[in-house]
Amino acid sequence: MRIRWLTAFLDFPSAQFGAEVTFWRAIAGSTVSPPRGDHREFASLEPFNGDPHLRVQRIEDGPGGIHIDLHVDDPDVAAREAISLGANVVRDVAGPDYLTLESPSGFVFCLVAWEGESERSRPIRWPGDTISIIDQVCIDVPYAQFDREVGFWTQLTGHPREPTSRPELVRIARDPALAIGILLQRNGESDPPAVARGHLDLAATAVEDEVARHEDWGARVVERLPHWTVMADPVGRRYCITDRNPRTGE
Repeated sequence: MRIRWLTAFLDFPSAQFGAEVTFWRAIAGSTVSPPRGDHREFASLEPFNGDPHLRVQRIEDGPGGIHIDLHVDDPDVAAREAISLGANVVRDVAGPDYLTLESPSGFVFCLVAWEGESERSRPIRWPGDTISIIDQVCIDVPYAQFDREVGFWTQLTGHPREPTSRPELVRIARDPALAIGILLQRNGESDPPAVARGHLDLAATAVEDEVARHEDWGARVVERLPHWTVMADPVGRRYCITDRNPRTGE
């Protein structure tokens, strides 16, 4: 299976949808596409250059979260490969153009037909000559399931794992053709058992400037660490601002 494009999908409950789209549109420096879907529940955050790699969805049940879409030549063939590696089909969530699956630890992803997306958007330049981009999905994995989850994503993507400066973080080697990378984080051993969840990461040349800009839009600081700051958006959804290179993701 060849992954032609990768999209991060933000899933918002109906009551939060408008405010959350406004916040993330501002943070991404994007515009919003016309809505689509049977219930006008989908939209893309359109970059000023390149193909969209961020999308939003209004959901009717549950707290929402984040999932990823893998754009492939044939979703049915890709699904068979994913299932052979340990994925499970979410049988009550499917559509004519996509298949919804869960990784071995329960992280939701969709297989969708590739429609020619290929041009990475450039980072946004902000006042003060800083740049940033939303460019990574971090999958937060229950402690006991971490090794299996890492193995699943390395095999599914065809890219090896890369160590980082912290043992609980493993990066899947980035495909330079894709706008979104994948990082896996092992939850603490004392954390309660749960399925995997995800959050977004930004790469920024000036983390503190980026933090201040997000605070102006209603976000708040949760925790400051040496190479990233954990944030919560206006409804409490967590994400991270990192000091990685916005152009390369490294």
